[in-house]
Amino acid sequence: MGVLSFWHARSEAALEGQRGYLFPWAPVALGLGIGFYFLWPGEPGGAIYAVALALGTAGGLWALLRPGGLSVLGAGAALIALGLGLAGARAHLVAAPVLGFRYYGPVEGRVIALDRSASDALRLTLDRVRLEDVAPGRTPARVRIALHGGAADWRPRPGLRIMTTAHLAPPEGPAEPGGFDFQRHAWFQRLGAVGYTRVPVLIVAPAEGARLAAFRMAIAARVRAVLPGDLGGFAAAVTTGDRSGVSLETLQALRDSNLAHLLAISGLHMGLLSGFVFAALRFGLALIPALALRLPVRRIAAAGALVAAAGYLALSGGGVATQRAFVMTAVVLGALMVDRRALSLRAVALAALILLMLRPESLLSPGFQMSFAATTALIAVFGALRDGRLSLGPSWLAPVTGVVLSSFVAGLATAPVGAAQFNTLSHYGLVANLLAVPVMGLMVIPAAVLAACLAPVGLAGWGLWLMGLGLRWILAVAHGVADLPGATGHLVTPGPWVLPLFAAGALVLCLWRGRGRLIGVGPVALAVLLWAGAERPAVLISADGGLVGVMTERGRALSKPRGAGFVAGIWLENDGDGADQPAAAARWPAAQGKLRVAETSGLRILHVTGKGAAAELTACNKAEVVVSALPLTLEGDCLQFDPIRLRQTGAVALGETGMWLSRDPTRARLWSGAGVSGRRQAHSPGRDQ
Repeated sequence: MGVLSFWHARSEAALEGQRGYLFPWAPVALGLGIGFYFLWPGEPGGAIYAVALALGTAGGLWALLRPGGLSVLGAGAALIALGLGLAGARAHLVAAPVLGFRYYGPVEGRVIALDRSASDALRLTLDRVRLEDVAPGRTPARVRIALHGGAADWRPRPGLRIMTTAHLAPPEGPAEPGGFDFQRHAWFQRLGAVGYTRVPVLIVAPAEGARLAAFRMAIAARVRAVLPGDLGGFAAAVTTGDRSGVSLETLQALRDSNLAHLLAISGLHMGLLSGFVFAALRFGLALIPALALRLPVRRIAAAGALVAAAGYLALSGGGVATQRAFVMTAVVLGALMVDRRALSLRAVALAALILLMLRPESLLSPGFQMSFAATTALIAVFGALRDGRLSLGPSWLAPVTGVVLSSFVAGLATAPVGAAQFNTLSHYGLVANLLAVPVMGLMVIPAAVLAACLAPVGLAGWGLWLMGLGLRWILAVAHGVADLPGATGHLVTPGPWVLPLFAAGALVLCLWRGRGRLIGVGPVALAVLLWAGAERPAVLISADGGLVGVMTERGRALSKPRGAGFVAGIWLENDGDGADQPAAAARWPAAQGKLRVAETSGLRILHVTGKGAAAELTACNKAEVVVSALPLTLEGDCLQFDPIRLRQTGAVALGETGMWLSRDPTRARLWSGAGVSGRRQAHSPGRDQ
């Protein structure tokens, strides 16, 4: 008991020492509960929620009735239980039918959004959907269709009711076990089918509703008319959130130079806009002594900036990233209006709490993770400089030092998330941001505000022209940096515990007060070691059996040089391999007969790629793995993956330590177990190309 009493007293004292600095840990506890929901093996049942409710209630009562340092643990337990409940409730509230088969036929719906696919095709998102021979109660709430062929050059307005003939399929699961789950992503967007069309799109009814979206598209079209090409596409993305006018080449250059964040209306844009409006209003009111001496100029300027930010949110379409940016901006401006410190860890924590309560699934998004990683790190670092009374240099040099330090800290904080999520590292990203971000703040955003102010009198072109000058410089920087030798590096996907360990260590370093924060170095160092030792599966099998990837000394060898390009790209990215599909296919050993054969880890992999190969193969043995996109009946006790089995397993990974499946029927989640039935399967595949 003496040891327990000692540790109890030490813990009590440690937590008492943090009193007044514990609120930033509230979203961490809430996020833990949300994370438990998404990591749970299978959909939690009523018993799980009942236990969480009981533990959360007990923790909350302990926090209220037993004041002291350890009471914070009770509050944390309550927040964890709340997070689990919020995530489960959100998943059930957004539930909508999901197409359970491949469909080819008429598709009718209302256009609510436009964007571009990975292959640079224009995509339409439709609601109020109708499908032939599919009951309304089983029709997806939303579908997304990529336009190819005769439909590729048409750009509809939101609100139009259109009809076409399209290939549709349910959203696919992970391309490999443990990978990004598009089914889950689509579930929370109420997206029940994706696909493509190659025939013209017909308008069946004029625009109804979606007036704000149509207004956005009209502004975007006007911007592109004044600034043609990628320049106009970039300007439209910055002003309205419509990125459909940016070419794939330019988008890739922005990614390779670590400037792609300038396309998304995020915290940077919202902060620059509200900061510019705040400064302009405050300076303008200060020039009028009669007003400056009688009115709370600072509060009025903050209120005006908040109105401008709300207008920007509405104009941009209110995407998740923009909502997140608005909440953070609103918290900062609200603090100014009540004479509190605007940029503090408390403000960041409050913004995170609001966002996680509204959209618990955002915890899994790279945008959320990177935004709060950068903001938390910046406030922690500059707060430490302020508390330590450390100077950034002479007054004439301090602004430059501040920009360099801000870019370095934000880049360092977001690098692990970006590298883990996208498997690339921009070696010259800091240089590109130092050259581009100041232009965005000093020229592009003010010019956009000027264009908006001059638009009612027909002079928006002046502001857009000035905006174009700044964007032309940013694009030149992006292409110049992206073309440098070795501009990007490729990293292997880390194991499942790497990012959580990084986050835990970084949070302790940023949020804990005193020397105890150095404990955070341990988890960060362990995460680095685990990442350095990450191993990839020896064999990967696509969910439809159309592609096999085998690890060799030269890297991943793919069984086909064409087809399943999306899956092939994800596999190679996760391997940290910069090769394309044809180059990876060239690593595959020479074909033996009509089969594609390779050997790895003591296994002989046979990929059946057509009817001729299927007819040739009649038997197999225990040391063989047979993969086929066609149904097979084989003699022997080999490991066999054909369409019948792959429908149950999804994508498969094989390694020396076992086999992993991306779909487990015994552990179905809401997004993996939903579907509709009752119509014949179409002959053509549906892909969101």
